[in-house]
Amino acid sequence: MTGTREKAPAAAEAQKARVLIADKNPIMRSGLAEIIARDGRFEVLGTVSTGKDFIDAIARRPVDIGVIGWSLTDMSGGDVLATVKRRQALTRIVIYTGEAAGDVLKPAIRAGAWGFISKSDEPEALIDTIAAVSRGRLCFPFVDIETLNQDPLDMLTARERELLGALANGWSNLQIAARIGISRNTVKYHLKNLYDKLGVNNRAMAVALYMSKSV
Repeated sequence: MTGTREKAPAAAEAQKARVLIADKNPIMRSGLAEIIARDGRFEVLGTVSTGKDFIDAIARRPVDIGVIGWSLTDMSGGDVLATVKRRQALTRIVIYTGEAAGDVLKPAIRAGAWGFISKSDEPEALIDTIAAVSRGRLCFPFVDIETLNQDPLDMLTARERELLGALANGWSNLQIAARIGISRNTVKYHLKNLYDKLGVNNRAMAVALYMSKSV
């Protein structure tokens, strides 16, 4: 009986969910690693500051859960999610961000995130989210499913649709300003609103979404 009980901790250790953290802030990385490891149910494999390092790490060894910021030093959380999906990696991604949920939550869900948690929430909420995801459950704040399924192109104004078409034709900001008759600053303003509505970070992602809807 004594021998059986002595083996129990080792068995429990083997069942811990393996977690990798990616955040551009070194203090945040250290704090997250400490909080998550302290819980006892998870094995923190390490921390990285870039999306590339995260993607390379999950390709080298099994990682059950990735806790990543939405804005990394080299790419967005959306870019990471897209790469994970394209490579069919088994890592489940939890987005942990200080950015407004309204700006990030829906793009994160569309991109394939398993969970979402705000940096303004208590550490216990993060642990609960990781625990739920480790059990195979999606974990998000309330979101209106109807608006989530809405085609983002339907939310664009006529001017934003015009700009998106110009981007798809390869026009530069200067060309757009000259041909439409607005200033370059106005072009930048409209493009920012356009990217926010589409849930993308740059013109390449906007054009890719536009082309996918045009097929």
